[in-house]
Amino acid sequence: MPQLLLELFSEEIPARMQPGAASELERTAAQRLSRASLTFEQMASFAGPRRLALVVDGLPARQVDQTEERKGPRVGAPETALAGFLRQAGVAREDLIERDGVWFANLARAGRPTIELVGKIAADLVTQFAWPKSMVWGSGSLRWVRPLHRILCVFDEQTVSLAVDGIVGADLTEGHRFMGEPGPFAARDFESYRAGLEARFVILDPADRRRRILEGARALCQAQGITLIEDDGLLEEVTGMVEWPVPLLGAMDRRFLDLPPEVIRTSMRTHQRYFAARAPDGALAPFFIAVANVEASDGGGLIAAGNARVLAARLEDARYFWEEDRRLSLEDRLGALAGITFHGKLGSMLERVARLEVLTRAIAPKVGAEATLALAAARLAKADLTTAMVGEFPELQGIMGGYYAKAEGLDPAIAAAVADHYKPQGPSESAPVAPVTIAVALADKLDTILAFFSIGEKPTGSRDPFALRRSALGVIRIILDNRLRLPLGEIIAASPFPADGVMDFFADRLKVLLRERGARHDLVDAVFAIGDDDLTRVVALIEALDGFLHTDNGENLLSGYRRASNILAAEARKGPLPVGAAARPSGPPEEVTLFDALENVRPRLAEAMEKEDFAAGLDALASLRPSVDAFFDAVLVNSTIPRERDGRLALLMLVRAAMGRVADFSRISG
Repeated sequence: MPQLLLELFSEEIPARMQPGAASELERTAAQRLSRASLTFEQMASFAGPRRLALVVDGLPARQVDQTEERKGPRVGAPETALAGFLRQAGVAREDLIERDGVWFANLARAGRPTIELVGKIAADLVTQFAWPKSMVWGSGSLRWVRPLHRILCVFDEQTVSLAVDGIVGADLTEGHRFMGEPGPFAARDFESYRAGLEARFVILDPADRRRRILEGARALCQAQGITLIEDDGLLEEVTGMVEWPVPLLGAMDRRFLDLPPEVIRTSMRTHQRYFAARAPDGALAPFFIAVANVEASDGGGLIAAGNARVLAARLEDARYFWEEDRRLSLEDRLGALAGITFHGKLGSMLERVARLEVLTRAIAPKVGAEATLALAAARLAKADLTTAMVGEFPELQGIMGGYYAKAEGLDPAIAAAVADHYKPQGPSESAPVAPVTIAVALADKLDTILAFFSIGEKPTGSRDPFALRRSALGVIRIILDNRLRLPLGEIIAASPFPADGVMDFFADRLKVLLRERGARHDLVDAVFAIGDDDLTRVVALIEALDGFLHTDNGENLLSGYRRASNILAAEARKGPLPVGAAARPSGPPEEVTLFDALENVRPRLAEAMEKEDFAAGLDALASLRPSVDAFFDAVLVNSTIPRERDGRLALLMLVRAAMGRVADFSRISG
C-alpha cells in the first residue's frame, strides 16, 4: 500500500526539544489522518539537529466512499425552512425520507484521492505545530523553532502539492552541512531517503546515533584501560547535536585532578558536553570523550587538542573559585545569606536557615542524630550558596558545601550532611542513611513544602514550579528506606507555618509511590483516615491489610462492615443513633454470640495494634466473621421494640468501631 514521507528541514533544532517534537509530529499526524478517515498500518517519526521526519506506511490510495444521514425540518414545517434544507444538503425534495414526522436526507460523498488530502494535512501540521518556543524570520508569518528551509512531502512516490508561507513542497532534502555531496538530492520513498542521507553523512534515527556514540566512547575508553562514566542525560543531549557522531578521546592536564571530581565532571558536562571516565582505581581518569560532528582527516587529533585547551581554561577558572572560596569559612559566609532571597513572600535564605534549625532540633532525637552535629549542619547547609563555585555551577550546591566543610576540618558527619541534604532528588538517587544527614534532609524538604503551602503555592495538575511533589517523595523515601518511626504531624507542628492540607498532600504522594510498588491507593486512604502519621507503620499496615482482604475472611468481613454501615447510615437519617456502651443482649443467641465475640476480640485487637502485630490484629478481626454472618442471617436489626432496636444498632456500632481501630473500611473499594 502507498507510503507517505514528510520531512521538515530547518536550522538547528535545540536538542532538548527534539524528542518531544518527534512525538508531537507523530501524535498530530495520526490524529489528522484519523479525522480524514485515512487508516494506516504503521507510523514512525525521527528528529535530528536539522530535521523532523515522518513516515506512514499502509495508507489507502483514496478515502472510502461515505454516506451521511442529515436531519431536516419536521414534516409540515414552513416551505422556506424545507427549501433552505434542500439547498444546504444539495438534494431534491423527492430524495427525502420521512421518519417519525421528520425529514431526513441520505448524502453520499465519494472518497477523495489521498494525495489531495495529505497536502492539506501536512500544511496544517506545519502551521499548527506546538513548539515550546518558536520564532518568525524574514518577512514571513510562519512560527517555527528555527527558520524552516524545505518541506519534503511525497505520497506513493509522487510529490505532494503544498505550500506553507512561501515554502513549496518538493521531493528534495539535504545531507550533512559540511561532508558529502553538496546541494539537495531527491527522495521519493523512505528507503531511498534514509539511504541517501546516510550516503551524505546523516544518520536519521536518533537511536542509531545514540548507539554509535555509546559504543564508540566505550571502545575508546577500553583501549586506554579506563571506564566510561555513562550519563543518559548527556547522551540524549549530544545525540540531538550531531548528525554524524564521531567520538574522540581527549587528554586532560593531570594537575587538575586535585579539584573535587564533581567540579571537573560538571565543567566537562555543562560547558563542553564531554563524557568523563574512571581510572581502574575508581578515581576520575585524566581523559574525556568529546563527540564531533565530522570525520577529520587526521583522525580528530586537532579537534581533541582544541577541546582539551578549552577544558583547561574552564578548569583554571574552577581552580581559582576553589581556592578563593576557601578563604572564608562557611560560618563567616552566613551573613551574606541575608542578601539572598528564598522567595519574595518567604524572606531570605538566612531566615530559612533559622527555620531549618528549628525543624532539625525537633527531628534529630527522633532519628538518632546527635543534636549538636545536626544543628551545626543545618546552620551551614546553605552557606555555599554564597560561593563563587556554586555561582558558576548551581547544580553543585550542597556538594561544594560538603567539600568546604571537610577542608575546614569540621566533623565528617557535618560535612556529609551539608553535602547530601538535598538527596534524594529523583527516583534513581538513593536516600541518605546517616542520622545527621537524615535530620537535615528532612528539615530542608519539610520546610520547603510548609513554606510554599503557607503562601498558597500548592501543586495543581501538572503545575509544580517549586518541585513540592519531589520534596514530599523525598521525605517519604527517607522515612521508608530507613524504616524511621517518625510522627510526621508532630514534626510539622514545630514549623512556624500552618500545616493545612500538608498531611493530605503526603497521603497523595504516598499513594503515588505505593501504586508504583503495586499497592492499592484506597488502602492508603483507609489507613491514613484513622489519623496515623507514622509512615513506616502506615505502610506495614497497608501491606498486612492488602493481604487480609485477599482472603475469604477479609472479603466477607468487609461485606459485613458495609452492611452494618449502611444500616447505621439509614437509621442515622431517621434520628440520633443510640449513645452509651452497649449492654449484653438477652435476645436471639446470634446476637449474644456477636456481643461476646466482640468482647473477646477488642482486647486482643488493642494488644496486637499496640505491638504492631498487624497480622494478629487482622486475625482477631477475622474471628468475628462467623458471628457477624450469623447475626445478619438471623436477627432483625430494625426491631419494632425500641429497646431491641437500640441494642442492635449499638452492637453494629461496636463492630464498626472495632474495625475502625485498623482502618476506615468505608474507604476501601471492591
